[in-house]
Amino acid sequence: MRYAHQVRKVRAAEKALMAQLPPGVLMQRAAAGLASVSAGLVRKIPGSRVVVLAGSGDNGGDALFAGARLASRGAAVLAVTAGSRVHEQGAAALRAAGGRVASADDDAVPAAIGAADLILDGLLGIGGRGGLREPQASLAGLAARAPAVVVAVDLPSGVDADTGVVEGSAIQADVTVTFGTLKPGLLIDPGAGHAGVVELIDIGLGPYLDSPDASALQAPDVGALLPQPGGDSDKYRRGVAGIVAGSERFTGAAALAVGGAIRGGAGMVRLVSAAPAVAVVRLLWPEAVITVTGQDIPAGEDVHAAGRVQAWVVGPGMGTDDQARDRLAAVLASDVPVLVDADGLTLLAAHKGLLSRDAPTLLTPHAGELGRLLGADPADVESRRLEHARKAAASLGATVLLKGSTTVIATPDGRSVATQDGTTQDGTTQDGITQDEAGRDEVSQQKLNSLPRQGLTVTAHAARQGEQTVVSVELENPGSVPALAAKLTVVDNDGKRVLPVLYSDNYITVLPGEPRKVDIRCPAGAQCSRIQIRGWNVEPSTVSVGD
Repeated sequence: MRYAHQVRKVRAAEKALMAQLPPGVLMQRAAAGLASVSAGLVRKIPGSRVVVLAGSGDNGGDALFAGARLASRGAAVLAVTAGSRVHEQGAAALRAAGGRVASADDDAVPAAIGAADLILDGLLGIGGRGGLREPQASLAGLAARAPAVVVAVDLPSGVDADTGVVEGSAIQADVTVTFGTLKPGLLIDPGAGHAGVVELIDIGLGPYLDSPDASALQAPDVGALLPQPGGDSDKYRRGVAGIVAGSERFTGAAALAVGGAIRGGAGMVRLVSAAPAVAVVRLLWPEAVITVTGQDIPAGEDVHAAGRVQAWVVGPGMGTDDQARDRLAAVLASDVPVLVDADGLTLLAAHKGLLSRDAPTLLTPHAGELGRLLGADPADVESRRLEHARKAAASLGATVLLKGSTTVIATPDGRSVATQDGTTQDGTTQDGITQDEAGRDEVSQQKLNSLPRQGLTVTAHAARQGEQTVVSVELENPGSVPALAAKLTVVDNDGKRVLPVLYSDNYITVLPGEPRKVDIRCPAGAQCSRIQIRGWNVEPSTVSVGD
């Protein structure tokens, strides 16, 4: 699971952490991680051309300090200032490392951006609101037309960190390096579409962060949610699903719904549908138990006649006439969980009173259907997906799954989950970089190029805490490389990944003289016996977990 926090919680965590650290350390952690990831995106650092787009806030400071680290390794770095002021310490560090600073109105800036190998977007931070203004908007346009790799610092400038809303011009990034925690705007379109590959740098905020505001499921999370039948499972223990779907016109809807339930593991599927749809289902899924509508049983009573189920799916292709409404009402009057889709949502838009029920309800609209439920413009729903999903969940008293390029799930109590097509957990390359990341485009392939590497000093010890085993890992940077950004993966004795999500997606920045400690909680029954260490500039290694 990947977690995201709203700006106010990030700010509070930063404030609490900075109170425990010397001045400037937190920014150096962020800059070190940013420079480490950025270094893997160019063929070689010496001689590479880097442009830093620097706003006036801490985001610009992060970018400038990262630019200084790249300049110290031989990159030709130009910082373009685009705010009312510049982060003086960051600009001084860049100049001291051999970099240059120019204003946005310098005549040489367009050509420099066009010739760059790497562009760091530090125009606006997580506190930015609304679209980019001048001169930031023009710089974003130049970056979009340049062949360079564009790396957003914490968040693409112009994207709302809390919602993913983009109003006007915004940076289109190839990679986003975000600090401490994900931001909801990186998970939800249209903001997610501006972020590219998202890399998370652990700067130590974890212990100070409040509960997450959004989360993103990864493949192992979904697998863990799926029930695993035991040796004594029968069709009733596996669950009985009831489906009201299909009609004389839309026969395929019933076939798809029944097939999905069977393939999803239901022990029995009961279908209520019209005769033409039933005929198709009997050919494809003969194990389904059928109730045919329109045969001397009033609409609604045919739902009761189908028999007892443990959950209902209602709506796909069933029509929107009075008979369909009566069947929807009968399903929603039951005391079991109900999923409402398609035509069922159209009916609910006109009969919201049917949602007055105690059992769990899941609505699965696309933007147009949610627009009808809320009386909102579908285009506005599409541009403000999280906002409208949360509004619908709160006002309708149901969980809302808003379908789209990023699926947003919102519950009545304010929780939300976002998922994107595909997953970054499909496989890994030899460096611990996921195949999805490495194969997405040529930009990500360059992450695998050779870099100066250095080993980390790592110790790991396991201890019991109640019913759970906790592995405490300490990492120390022994010397010459200014910053190491490492990924940790927990494996068992057979080499199988036990925790492919925790810390496998997250980079932990380790500065010289500043050891980092990480506690990893092992799942019940897992043998967390070894820790694999990988990263951009970390010598790969594996350490055993001691007692």
